[in-house]
Amino acid sequence: MIALIVRRLVQLPLIVGVIYTLTLVLAWAVPGNPLENPEGRQPPESVMAAMKAQYNLDSFPKFYVSYLDSASGLIPRPRPVFDLGPSLKHRDERVAGILAGALPVSVSLGILAILIAVTVGVTAGVVGAVKPNSFADLATLVVALIGISLPSFVIGTLFVLVFGVWLALLPVGGWGTLSQMVLPAVTLSLPFAAYIARLTRMGMIDTLNSDYVRTARAKGVAERDILLRHALKNAFLPVLSYLGPATALAMTGSFVVERVFNVPGLGQHFVDAVQNKDLFLIIGVVLVFSTMLVLLNLAVDVLYRWVDPRIE
Repeated sequence: MIALIVRRLVQLPLIVGVIYTLTLVLAWAVPGNPLENPEGRQPPESVMAAMKAQYNLDSFPKFYVSYLDSASGLIPRPRPVFDLGPSLKHRDERVAGILAGALPVSVSLGILAILIAVTVGVTAGVVGAVKPNSFADLATLVVALIGISLPSFVIGTLFVLVFGVWLALLPVGGWGTLSQMVLPAVTLSLPFAAYIARLTRMGMIDTLNSDYVRTARAKGVAERDILLRHALKNAFLPVLSYLGPATALAMTGSFVVERVFNVPGLGQHFVDAVQNKDLFLIIGVVLVFSTMLVLLNLAVDVLYRWVDPRIE
């Protein structure tokens, strides 16, 4: 297991470097100039050229090398390490400061959504597997199908109308209190809960029909112990494999949900950065997202081998 961790950590800079390069190339290729102000007065060409030279936006190789140096801190200089540069649209703000303020919000939202998804999905999957083709099983399958099929912005809009406007039970925007976290977390969790429910149901059905479960029943083991201590442990392995990318996606892919509920997370800043072509902020968000995805997948691999030592 130590060799696995070391090997994956060695691969991390290479993976992030490839993602960084591809993202920078794509962001550079998008038409438009982040220094332009289409809604106001345009600066003279000489001022525009000086601004491009200041931020190394006059040449892609210069921009790539300068930003790589800033992000990695390879060359010692009197500045913070991992300085991701200034935001081109947020005046007097650094990208690192924006990420530091928004990242805890997105991480909190993602973790809460995954906890809800695991709780609801595993419970629904176990209920469906214990009584297959029953009304409860069919109900969970229908709800799972709806959760997978409906986009997040549709579910979020429905929640806003029902629980925020019609019933006035929960706030429809903002962040900071538990009541403000409920609707965006539940909205974000539904697709993950649907997949977890299906994985748990299929795994539990296969496990409950295995020989060792029949042997445990023949020995008189209580049904509850069979479900929780024997069947669920093995049936949870596919869910555990899914939780790595799912957790990363929940913490980094909540763009639509953050927009619908006005959550001040990384999703909001990433959408604004793409619209404004804020190259420094785009690359900063992508670097954070890709690093989190690789580390979470590594954590799942380690947990997978810890749960089932037979897996090499």
